[in-house]
Amino acid sequence: MTLDPAIGWMLALSLSLLFGAAAAHKLRDLGRFRSVLTGYRLLPAGLEAPAAVMVIGAEVLSAVALLVPSWRTLGAGLAIVLLLGYAAALGVNLLRGRVRIDCGCLGLDRSERIGWWMVIRNLFLAAAAAVAAVPPAARGLGALDVVTVTGTVITASLLFSAAARLAATPGRREGLS
Repeated sequence: MTLDPAIGWMLALSLSLLFGAAAAHKLRDLGRFRSVLTGYRLLPAGLEAPAAVMVIGAEVLSAVALLVPSWRTLGAGLAIVLLLGYAAALGVNLLRGRVRIDCGCLGLDRSERIGWWMVIRNLFLAAAAAVAAVPPAARGLGALDVVTVTGTVITASLLFSAAARLAATPGRREGLS
């Protein structure tokens, strides 16, 4: 099974942008990101600092590897592991009844109401990463493909950002949790 290369690039570029932005937010305030990890109450005390470095490193490596065709499988695999980890961390906290934590989803220092929609979002993104790992079909990209890929990545990024901000708006997210 192969994937149309335009679809592969759409997914790879979108996921790379997502993980690059996520890593940049965390790197801007590493201490705050360690606090976010502590807030999930999943790690033994003292492991937050090395876990923070590992998560950021994996996000950066995933973002870069997704852009290199011969490394795309590695990048997609890291993305899948990260996204499933995020989904699991959210799910555990939801099952514990802890719905108001700083999830780190839209940048740091935002005590948001988490919900099952966030778990579903991360599972959907993990599925997209799995599709991005499928080898591309043997065809080159034409000018129309480049325009289509670029427009799709920009549109997907704007829609993702708008949906996340809308879901974080008080009063809007109550029915989504």
